[in-house]
Amino acid sequence: MSSQDAHLQQRESPRRTFLDTLLGLGFASTFMSILYPVWRYVIPPANAEPATDSVVAGKVSEFRPNTGAVLKFGTKPAILVRTSDGQFKAFNAVCTHLECTVQYKSETSQIWCACHNGLYDLSGNVISGPPPRPLEVFKVNLRGEPGQEDVVISRT
Repeated sequence: MSSQDAHLQQRESPRRTFLDTLLGLGFASTFMSILYPVWRYVIPPANAEPATDSVVAGKVSEFRPNTGAVLKFGTKPAILVRTSDGQFKAFNAVCTHLECTVQYKSETSQIWCACHNGLYDLSGNVISGPPPRPLEVFKVNLRGEPGQEDVVISRT
């Protein structure tokens, strides 16, 4: 080996080390960018959903008889129904079949899931269709001064 070859080999060694390090960092960052979403999917955050026990739906005067309203109860929807005789009933608005959001049908006074035509009565029981279980029933309370009462929905 000539002295010129030895000199060239000494000059290339730091460059080769730099390129190897750069290539290694590229592989490591590519691997981490693939692994991180998979890891977050397999192990979700510890406190993903805040626990909600009650929600103020609004004033009594905001809900006319024989109407229904879908409200937010934590991260899930709830349905509040004011019957034709003025009673309030509340349920989890997620259908027990495939988790579609249900709605109130005033013509038949029933709760209806549009996804697969599931029907529930005003006690949350399944009347017809594919839902395997009744809707979760929430407790409804009125709070405040007469005439200005709030409708409060809570878990039983």
